[in-house]
Amino acid sequence: MNWANRLTIGRLLLTVVFVAIMGAEIPFARSLALFLFIVASITDYVDGWIARRYQLITNFGKLMDPLVDKVMMAAAFTLLIPPGAIPAWVVILIVTREFLVTGLRLLALNSGRVLAAEALGKHKTAWQITTVIVLLLLLALPEWAPGIENTAAIRLCWRFLAPALIAIAAIFTVWSGLAYAWKNQHIIRE
Repeated sequence: MNWANRLTIGRLLLTVVFVAIMGAEIPFARSLALFLFIVASITDYVDGWIARRYQLITNFGKLMDPLVDKVMMAAAFTLLIPPGAIPAWVVILIVTREFLVTGLRLLALNSGRVLAAEALGKHKTAWQITTVIVLLLLLALPEWAPGIENTAAIRLCWRFLAPALIAIAAIFTVWSGLAYAWKNQHIIRE
């Protein structure tokens, strides 16, 4: 197993720890979860860079890298519902798109083809990661500065910045899913 694929597996393990920390009632849990999510997100970039730079692109990486991304993002968005950081319907939209794209990849795999991630899907992932990081940061700030959540700046972030990022992530999610389905409609028809 090459280093790019090891980083993909490492991201999956970081996601498991992230989920455990987000659910734990320990001091600075959200701050630690934010840190873990950022590290996991960085591995997403680094594993792709290593694979391309050193020609280590494998079928395992083509399949597992986007799948692990989906697990990481679904876990993060789902965990942001209880504190009210994101509406449940947006998470359902995001997770549904991810299941449908994964299903399309499985159909292709049955035909002996591996569908790699598309550029638009990478933009979608970047917007989703940015959205999660900002939401986690807004949730973590009160751990470092109690009462900050009541300041005008933070209230404005919750009122305008968070919904804007959620909308952009949702739009890219739908757009990239439709584009992926359109490009691979021959697989659906088969």
